[in-house]
Amino acid sequence: MRRSHTRTLAFIAVAAALTGACAAAPAGAHGSTVPQTRPHPGRTEAKVPVAVGYGGAVASVDADASAAGIAVLQAGGNAVDAAVATAAALGVTEPYSAGIGGGGYFVYYDARQRRVYTVDGRETAPDSADEHLFQENGVPVPFAEAVTSGLGVGVPGTAATWDTALDAWGSRSLRKLLEPAERLARDGFTVDATFRAQTEANQDRFRDFPDTARLFLPGGNLPAVGSTFKNPDLADTYDEIGRKGVGALYRGRIAQDIVRTVRRPPVDPDATRKVRAGDLTPDDLDGYDTLVQSPTRVNYEGLDVYGMAPSSSGGTTVGEALNILERTDIGALDDAEYLHRFIEASRIAFADRGRWVGDPAFEDVPTRGLLSQRFADSRACLIKDDAVLTSPLAPGDPDDPADCATRGAAAPTTYEGENTTHLTVADRWGNVVAYTLTIEQTGGSGITVPGRGFLLNNELTDFSFAPASPAVHDPNLPGPGKRPRSSMSPTIVLRDGRPVLAVGSPGGATIITTVLQTLLGRLDRGLPLVEAIAAPRASQRNQTTTELEPELWNGPLRTRLQALGHRFRLNPEIGAATGVERLPDGRWLAAAEKTRRGGGSAMVVRPSGSR
Repeated sequence: MRRSHTRTLAFIAVAAALTGACAAAPAGAHGSTVPQTRPHPGRTEAKVPVAVGYGGAVASVDADASAAGIAVLQAGGNAVDAAVATAAALGVTEPYSAGIGGGGYFVYYDARQRRVYTVDGRETAPDSADEHLFQENGVPVPFAEAVTSGLGVGVPGTAATWDTALDAWGSRSLRKLLEPAERLARDGFTVDATFRAQTEANQDRFRDFPDTARLFLPGGNLPAVGSTFKNPDLADTYDEIGRKGVGALYRGRIAQDIVRTVRRPPVDPDATRKVRAGDLTPDDLDGYDTLVQSPTRVNYEGLDVYGMAPSSSGGTTVGEALNILERTDIGALDDAEYLHRFIEASRIAFADRGRWVGDPAFEDVPTRGLLSQRFADSRACLIKDDAVLTSPLAPGDPDDPADCATRGAAAPTTYEGENTTHLTVADRWGNVVAYTLTIEQTGGSGITVPGRGFLLNNELTDFSFAPASPAVHDPNLPGPGKRPRSSMSPTIVLRDGRPVLAVGSPGGATIITTVLQTLLGRLDRGLPLVEAIAAPRASQRNQTTTELEPELWNGPLRTRLQALGHRFRLNPEIGAATGVERLPDGRWLAAAEKTRRGGGSAMVVRPSGSR
């Protein structure tokens, strides 16, 4: 597999405050056995949203996946090893959110070097793609038709991300790390209400693809809560990748199956759905590269906040919003004042994201300018205590900041599927991983690769289908080999070069506001990490209305904010975050959702009291 390892990361330079991290686990210990995590077919681990202890931590949306990562840490593997094992297990238990048919972004803190690295494993468009990819006769293809098609499928990057991360920082072989997920797929896991509900929401399109229906609608029926769901085809696929390496997915028989499926989607002959073919080729898969590149970095209240640089907009948008709020004492505000400032900072940062952020291999993305405090200050002066900005708000100019100035026309926020997943891992040496991965919307394209047991992504629908305005350049139009802009925001926070916490979330474009609100809740509002994750959310993305979860929608704060001019719409659930935090005494705290998506799973190697 060809890769681009860009070693241009800056050293972290600030003075120490938390417990020091020891040297990282040595690489090259391939061959160590990973313990079996599922001795009983159909058994599902119990979900607990917070855990504290020693030896490392894992937080994900799924208990079986978290257990797979913990087993790796118990066997002496490091955070990178555990992250790969957890992600592979999520490909089994969360197949509508992630898997080897998709891609993602991997942020890694190396305790030995005290440096943060990132891997861009975002899907890419075929080499034949141009800005008219989603247009027919000059008219954009209907979005609902684009998402369920071969046209929306990008070259998957997840397996390549695992390969890159393990090659650079891992201590176990991919084959060993896939074994828990392979067993999980073969033995099965217990269906919960969330899995059934997600299947039900997709059943109409799943039925139009025989291989998808056969896998996810056994006997033509929705999977029953409490039943055991098995995926032997995925188990065999994991086994093949483990034996042959990830090249099997990019150049071998799996690659051939992917190309065939995209170019001739296997639709039920009786289906009435219009399913367009894509133009993915063997060369597109063979030519795929992950990118190891510099993270974004901002200093917020003496902390270094690292995120994912473009092609993701997560690092620049979270970073800009933090910079906008840097001059405000967020902790001293009452709840309404805080939410007002948070909403307005999000609105402004999204206005700038829409105009400036795209794939830097194709676009001149002013990343440094977007993250400069000078630019943030020029935008922060737009915020008023007694008034609300009007959306869509026009962007500023990061190359020539002027106080309260805007430039050109506003760029709307494109739709992004919300059913991504995020995992966070730390190990006993102090290494940390924040990893967000996806197949785009719930169920991806809806197309299962025949005989392979995994769904293909529809990530290319994250591109703009047409320019938002003929007068303004759109940096997110499709192009050959181009990565669509993403909102994924895996984030690691350091103080004096040592980890404080790491967080991330699924949720499409709401990922950015979820991560930002979680950071503010923990760092400024004094909430424990699990409570910062559980807090009711708002999400403003340079739109005319701000989304609110029910607790805010039904509470008194909405009335106070409406009096300022805010307009709202209800969103039943925003995001599903996970995180880890290093406590001053050296313990790790893992945290996940209490209720969203059925609750998440936080685990540590040795709980407090069992040291």
